[in-house]
Amino acid sequence: MLDHPLTDQIHHALLTELQIASVSPVDPVVVQYLPAPWAVLGCGNYAAVFVHPEFPEVVVKVYAPDRPGIEDEQAVYRRLGRHAAFSECYYEGANFLILKRLHGVTLYDCLHHGQSIPAQAIRDINHALDYARSQGLFPHDVHGRNVMVADGSGYVVDVSDFLKRGDCRAWQDLCWAYWWIYRPIVGPLGLHIPYVVLDWLRASYRRSRKIIRRFPPNPA
Repeated sequence: MLDHPLTDQIHHALLTELQIASVSPVDPVVVQYLPAPWAVLGCGNYAAVFVHPEFPEVVVKVYAPDRPGIEDEQAVYRRLGRHAAFSECYYEGANFLILKRLHGVTLYDCLHHGQSIPAQAIRDINHALDYARSQGLFPHDVHGRNVMVADGSGYVVDVSDFLKRGDCRAWQDLCWAYWWIYRPIVGPLGLHIPYVVLDWLRASYRRSRKIIRRFPPNPA
């Protein structure tokens, strides 16, 4: 059960003072003003995620004005229920969700910091996505910034696009890169990859993904 002080903080402090804007649907939202002591955990294309120091085990995801998707995300969490590799929705507001906080490091940040990405984390995420499919969902837009590693286990952070139908091979392609490039080359070297290089690799992936798919993923 959520404490009433948290919902009071959200309605009477966070939402009344927060200024958030979506400049472009393909770019992260911009937090223009955030009242203390709230802190930003991350920004997506439609919403931003905040945490309050008095409630460190939950996060508040607030959608920018006129941005769609909150109803779909609510529906996804209802279907997922409780699963170790996913967050859980505790409360649904008109333009915000209160979610269980997942602690860990994204695969994207692991590459930047030279932190090892264990194979078990990849397998955990594969199992989690299979579970989502068994609940009638369609894992979509699962990439290095949307999954995390914590204590050797893998977690899926963002499920907002899991009602979208159609082919999305972002995760399969990431698995290909993990088994064919990261495991034999990048991982053993412990490379610290600058963010500018990671961003360039993401852009290059979009241009070369048809070539990548000619190689089968490692079935391990």
